[in-house]
Amino acid sequence: MSNKAKAMEKLNEDVRACEGCRLFLTRTHPLYGEGNLNARLLLVALSPGSAEDLLGRMFIGPSGRVLDQLLNVAGVHRDSIYMTNLIKCMLPKNRRPKMEEIESCRHFLEEEIAIIHPGVIVPLGYYATRTILTKYHADPPSARKDYPGLYGTLIFSDGQKIFPVPHPATLLYNPAFEPGTAELYKQLSVLSRDCKWYLCCPMKFFYEEGRLERRWIELYCKGLWHRCIRYHMEERGEYHPDWMLPDGTLDQRLAGI
Repeated sequence: MSNKAKAMEKLNEDVRACEGCRLFLTRTHPLYGEGNLNARLLLVALSPGSAEDLLGRMFIGPSGRVLDQLLNVAGVHRDSIYMTNLIKCMLPKNRRPKMEEIESCRHFLEEEIAIIHPGVIVPLGYYATRTILTKYHADPPSARKDYPGLYGTLIFSDGQKIFPVPHPATLLYNPAFEPGTAELYKQLSVLSRDCKWYLCCPMKFFYEEGRLERRWIELYCKGLWHRCIRYHMEERGEYHPDWMLPDGTLDQRLAGI
């Protein structure tokens, strides 16, 4: 058993034994995360549903079926990612979580993140997004109504990439949102791998020389590289100077002029 697997099993034992808040009185199974311990993408949902609580598995109820459809469209396999919840026990009648419940479980999530060490954390929905943005000092909005505006935005803060998306359950109540939500989830395929030009890209060499901020690498070369102007020009075989940044602007300092 690898060190990661041993650390995760110890954490899962702690989750199973947890009585840190009153939710342990109404749960059937506390639900720890599951998936690839070496995953680049870590998905964080809110809490188990009734099916997950009964069987002790991640995303096997109605929301899970929607998630599977979204991942299938994105070309991302479940066995390539790691999934967990912000709160490890089912919320009675799917009510909103209390702050003390979130705080009681927070250390479990933080330990999972430390073990997995994901390239990108993908919080699903409002509560997970607020918690992850707060953890990484990414200036979360104060009003809940402003969170949908963050979905599909790649954020780099405190050395961590964060890509908020809507929770799959949203589509159970608002099927009309499916096309837009599917487009957001398709970005997970992009985030699953580096840009194919990265190893020979001048951005890599400028960064290694200390002449380029890390955020350019994380947000583009190892992030949403399909939004990089350089990438598309390279694909078309069009000339672009080495000192062109991923957003298309020219940085004369990189030209050595």
